[in-house]
Amino acid sequence: MVAWSTTPLGRTNRLSAVAVLPQGLEAAGSEELTDLGAHSVKPGRRAVSFEADMACLYRMHLQARLPFRVLRQVASFPCQGRDDLYDGIRQALDWERWLHPSMTFRVDVTGTAPGLNHSHFTALQVKNALVDAQRDLWGERSSIDLDDPDLSLHLHLGRGDAQLSLDGSGGSLHRRGYRAAMGVAPLKENLAAGLIRLTGWDGTSPLVDPCCGSGILLIEAALAALQQAPGLGRRFALESWADFQPKLWEQELHRAKQRRRGDLTLPLLLGIEADPAIADQARANVEAAGLSGIIRICTGPFEAESLPDGPGVLVCNPPYGQRIGDEAELESLYRELGNYAKGQAKGWMLWLLSGNRNLTGALRLKAEQRIPVSNGGIDCRWLHYDIR
Repeated sequence: MVAWSTTPLGRTNRLSAVAVLPQGLEAAGSEELTDLGAHSVKPGRRAVSFEADMACLYRMHLQARLPFRVLRQVASFPCQGRDDLYDGIRQALDWERWLHPSMTFRVDVTGTAPGLNHSHFTALQVKNALVDAQRDLWGERSSIDLDDPDLSLHLHLGRGDAQLSLDGSGGSLHRRGYRAAMGVAPLKENLAAGLIRLTGWDGTSPLVDPCCGSGILLIEAALAALQQAPGLGRRFALESWADFQPKLWEQELHRAKQRRRGDLTLPLLLGIEADPAIADQARANVEAAGLSGIIRICTGPFEAESLPDGPGVLVCNPPYGQRIGDEAELESLYRELGNYAKGQAKGWMLWLLSGNRNLTGALRLKAEQRIPVSNGGIDCRWLHYDIR
């Protein structure tokens, strides 16, 4: 028998949910979700659990910058194998209401249980339970759509339990829609937004990226300062939920649009990129994000650019020697970057994303903070230096 989660559908205004985050941003993600109205916020590993009403859940999809996905938990039940999973899924929701054969769906799985050690196999068992229930009801079944399903389900197995959730995103929330041009080793937008949040930059001092690549750190910083909601202009899977509330959704859409600050004059936001082709990619991204008059991209070596007197913030995600560049050659880049900071940025802060401790030693700077984060599976540190 299914044991409902603490906030089952239709029984209370408070829902249980989980935000999936880049590793290292759990604390920052908890703060962001709290700012957006979440309750009972508890950070975990690569995730934050919380409670929220439906309006808040809608708000998070539209306005949260750090999550990959927001999962609405709808049922939990004991699961010690295939039979428990099959029975639990069939009882988890009123599938007659939630999944008509005319709708498509997909299933994503994390975790394991006895006899359920492979996510693809487990997802197949969930699919079988759902289509069997549909055949019993209608004599026909839904199709699977991995790219744009009407209903996106997420199952997590662990500690003898199964948790079924609805994925309201309809595609990872890190995809903002402005990024047509992408570098060789792209920094995901939500990770960039989280890194900027960790710097404490508030839009009142200059922000410069001396190795800006495709410009993502600067773009996410500007959009946050302008309070432009990242989810505007995209379709969400939650719009196909059986209990979707169009009026409430429109209210949250209006609220998100109204938050955009048109009266804010931002200080210098400068990106410097030595490779002309990559600098052009950054300009294209800046334009697509509607920030052409706010962020300036310069082509050439960073040593040629003067910085205004402090205070200000340097942010940087230079190559680590794993995906881009040779470590021996990159050592000189880091040495020059350290010299540039000490010569040009006195009174500034430098925040640098490091995936290679040997290279950051060439900066000849002492880090004030070392925040562990994961960038595309690479164990990194978001390093904070005060330039004196």
